[in-house]
Amino acid sequence: MKKLVVKAIDKPFDIVIDEVAPDKSISHRAAMFSLLSDKPSVVRNYLQAEDTLNTLRIVQALGATIKKKSDTLVITPAQNITEPDNVLDCGNSGTAMRLFCGLLAGIDGFFVLTGDKYLRNRPMARVAVPLREIGAKIDGRENGSKAPLAIRGNKKLESFYYESKIASAQVKSAMILAALRAQGECEYSEPELSRDHTERMLRGMGAALQTKSEGSSYRVYIEPMDSPLKPLEITIPADPSSAFFFAVAAAIVPGSKVVLADVTLNPTRIEAFKVLERMGAKITYIEKENRYEPIGDIVVEASKLQAVEVSEHIAWLIDELPALSIAMAVAEGRSVVKNAKELRVKESDRIKSVVLNLQRCGIEVEEYEDGYAIVGGKLQSATIESFGDHRIAMSFAIAGLLADMEILDIDCIATSFPNFTKILEKITEVHIGD
Repeated sequence: MKKLVVKAIDKPFDIVIDEVAPDKSISHRAAMFSLLSDKPSVVRNYLQAEDTLNTLRIVQALGATIKKKSDTLVITPAQNITEPDNVLDCGNSGTAMRLFCGLLAGIDGFFVLTGDKYLRNRPMARVAVPLREIGAKIDGRENGSKAPLAIRGNKKLESFYYESKIASAQVKSAMILAALRAQGECEYSEPELSRDHTERMLRGMGAALQTKSEGSSYRVYIEPMDSPLKPLEITIPADPSSAFFFAVAAAIVPGSKVVLADVTLNPTRIEAFKVLERMGAKITYIEKENRYEPIGDIVVEASKLQAVEVSEHIAWLIDELPALSIAMAVAEGRSVVKNAKELRVKESDRIKSVVLNLQRCGIEVEEYEDGYAIVGGKLQSATIESFGDHRIAMSFAIAGLLADMEILDIDCIATSFPNFTKILEKITEVHIGD
């Protein structure tokens, strides 16, 4: 296992970053959704990271052919999704495993989904249970709640109304994909809108899908496909969750500025930037285009940060909370994160991961069941345990700009942002070793 050493800097930086990793969530979906068409999909700027490459391999195993030229993929689906002759490895990606459950639940065939040691310990009942209720045949470890998951596709999935107790883009997407092959119109509701890439992309492909907001709650109405969808032609924008690490970097280093180029400006994906604005950072959004997703540049400039409470729209910033905790650690006052119990079932228990590592950095932190409170102070040099979680590793690498940090077990960074350290080298001195 490799470690990363990040050296603190003593001067501001002003840079343009146009090589932020392509969006992971949209990349996964572009590969999967190509299977819903009968014509080739064209996908540009697909994320070349371990998790998304695993998704491409699964799409190939399900019968698609993939041709690559420069940064463009042409994904041609088979006439019908084919039963693979081996298990389907999702690597470290909960998104891939949960969405493939929904996609394959209504396909005739036998499929086994597995992943690395971290993914095999993440909860899958949240998708397996509602899918079983509509006729899907899914089994696995611990009564079907953990991978490997075995799926025996059922071509007669029942129509459904499902009311989710949590706002989860993964659960929602799995159920929408199952609904496309159900016997009648389906309805899905969640307590608040979660990230909506699935709805935007499927509508763009011609799916009969309607959405409705009622107060804070959100509903999706889905009609089953009566013919294949239109193919995708999409350029994957830069990932705002990845870009956000460098937004925090600019916000916490006095006098600094960063331009993050060609990022999706989807409102459900930039909530963490809005929180950083509330803390005092100066942020500008410049929209350039809007097809499947609004895309543009985000400019972030440093300012003195103030404490903030984060308790709403958690589903919109769940992945960015570890990086946001670094900004909270140097803000003036006591910041609080609440209603974020979902952090406990990510690649690591991110509440414990954040709390433990900030304490190692000399920051006062109080742990709650659904979040934490952070009293801003001065970061101290520390050795950080990533717990195999890419977002923990990268968040504390950014903290290293203010105090030398040694981050252990950084192989996980390659799952989502392979060129993270190369970009970081533009700002400060870094060393990777065993």
